[in-house]
Amino acid sequence: MTELSPAANAILDAAYRRMDNNPHNEVEATLAAALRAVADQVVPNEPAPTGMRPAGDVYSSREIRRGQRQETRSQILAIAAELENQ
Repeated sequence: MTELSPAANAILDAAYRRMDNNPHNEVEATLAAALRAVADQVVPNEPAPTGMRPAGDVYSSREIRRGQRQETRSQILAIAAELENQ
């Protein structure tokens, strides 16, 4: 068996921890834990920009990419929440 990357190990560990802490080994909860670990590994939470923008000001490409990453993260976490609420 090949050595797993740190990111893959973190996801696998999250799934195993969830299975160990759950006497019923619910698949949905285990998958939700793994998805949360995916979000943390692939699109970590970033602080929101501070301050207000004047009318007509445009966002930089860096700010746009950060917003896109956070939208991806929120979509992954929404799937995890949906699985947890089954």
